Amino acid sequence: MCDVIRRVAVMLTVATLIGAVRAYAQTPPPAAPAPPPPPWTGSAGLGLTLNRGNTETTNFNLSFEATHDPKTHSVWKFKGLYLRGANTGTLTADQLQLQGRNERTLTERVYAFGQLQFLKDHFKEIDYLVAPSAGLGYKLVATPMTSFNVDGGLGVKLEKNPGLDRRTDLVVTASDKLEHKLSETAKITQGLGALWKAQDFGDALYTFSAGVAASMTTRTQLKVELLDTYASRPPTAAVKSNDVALITALVYKF
Repeated sequence: MCDVIRRVAVMLTVATLIGAVRAYAQTPPPAAPAPPPPPWTGSAGLGLTLNRGNTETTNFNLSFEATHDPKTHSVWKFKGLYLRGANTGTLTADQLQLQGRNERTLTERVYAFGQLQFLKDHFKEIDYLVAPSAGLGYKLVATPMTSFNVDGGLGVKLEKNPGLDRRTDLVVTASDKLEHKLSETAKITQGLGALWKAQDFGDALYTFSAGVAASMTTRTQLKVELLDTYASRPPTAAVKSNDVALITALVYKF
């Protein structure tokens, strides 16, 4: 009787071990952790329009954006845009915009920033405009689908116009930036920037942009953007205050 009980116990033990081995073999290994996002992200865009026939029109735009975010409290952002156009050999657009900016997180919603802006515009008769500034910003909306930030600050503007001496003025700055995802492959953007002369708020430079972008592949997208630049007091009476450009570009994301 004892031998029978002993044999049954051995058989049950062996069966249990075999079942455990089979269960372990069928359990999938744990998924590898996702790799951390790269510290540098950005995009480069190129647009070109050619008309040939009764007129010869060429419009060219080149843009870039780059962000360095090591997932600490400090983020660096860089962007630039160059527009150039000609109609039957006559220049119709020649503008360069550059900006470098650092944002440092203070709380979940509040951040401090420092930035340097540069503008060169042939038809606004701006040889160069350099404006370093610093201030505070607030994240009004921060969700996976929508972000909306506003900020304001103080700085200095150095501006040189053809035939005039360079001017240096204290300025007040303000801006907002909205980005909303329509889907996983499309989004709309809006931005507004203001640069007021501190001694005279009637002397200001405004920039407004609104655009839509749709992905073509994981790395490329088609972007259409409206850009409006308004100077309330141009350097001469011959210069118009408002310039509007419609930009279409193929963008490569990296």
